[in-house]
Amino acid sequence: MHNRDAVFLEDLCPKLRVRRWRQSLHTYTGKSCIYCGKQSESIDHILPRAKGGLSITENCVPACLSCNGHKSDSDVFDWYRRQRFYDPRRAMAIRAWMDGDLRLALRLLQWAQPELNQTTSASMAADASLNNQRHHDWGLEAA
Repeated sequence: MHNRDAVFLEDLCPKLRVRRWRQSLHTYTGKSCIYCGKQSESIDHILPRAKGGLSITENCVPACLSCNGHKSDSDVFDWYRRQRFYDPRRAMAIRAWMDGDLRLALRLLQWAQPELNQTTSASMAADASLNNQRHHDWGLEAA
């Protein structure tokens, strides 16, 4: 049986695919609002759907209910600059997210929110130790 012949659960239940996609967006940011840093409970469209925004990763960000409701269908940067919790690093992260550079967006969010950095640094340390173990198995050492 070939991979193309298989029937995946996500193909039978499209809602499962959407649910996993939404969960992955929350996981990217450590379940924190991209605007204020509180716990994210919803997904906000950067370019609102009312103005033609699509439900794609580059246009959807994790947000708390307060930010999502308050922003409504406003322009994201006009609205964000007026907020008391405005942070230029988060604004740059939003721009990077919109441009599809999630890696840069996450680095900027880590810079703006140090507690997010602690959760991510643990996973990076695990990756580094795994890489060191692989090099050691090959008999390679750093110069």
